[in-house]
Amino acid sequence: MGLIDLVFGALFGGGRNVVRETAEVFRVNAEAASQRENDAVNAALQQHAGEFRDTRQGFDRFMDALNRLPRPAMALGCIGLMASSMASPVWFAERMQGLALVPEALWWLIGAVVSFYFGARHQAKGQEFQRDIVQSVARVPQVTEAIQRLEELRSGAKPTALLEEAADSNAALEAWTQRH
Repeated sequence: MGLIDLVFGALFGGGRNVVRETAEVFRVNAEAASQRENDAVNAALQQHAGEFRDTRQGFDRFMDALNRLPRPAMALGCIGLMASSMASPVWFAERMQGLALVPEALWWLIGAVVSFYFGARHQAKGQEFQRDIVQSVARVPQVTEAIQRLEELRSGAKPTALLEEAADSNAALEAWTQRH
């Protein structure tokens, strides 16, 4: 009975289960693997959720929302002007006559404010775009080399550069390269 308890101990409420422990050497414990995978997915989801957690105070959120208003307001305003000019030409003409009375200095001021607002955004986006272009151009040599290797593989020729590079650190591959 002692031998049976040792071999199948977990089945009878004993200590170790030698059969299970031995089997786990050759085959992964599916339940434990599933639990590890579940833990990894949960950790990834927690990290992802943490990136989108809004920790800003109310005033900061309000100012961000306020900063997002001018572009859509101007776009919708222009569309609204077009629609109103077609729906009620007289009403539209009256409003445009009112705009004709705005002093030129005020037009310059409005133009400067709008130019600086959109200009700053354009500059920031332009610098971000240039940084992306520089990073892409820096990868051109690696991409070109990878394409050459793929073309060698496609043509059926011996991919010499790839094999020679790998053979430097792999004795078995070096022996195979010499034979072929």
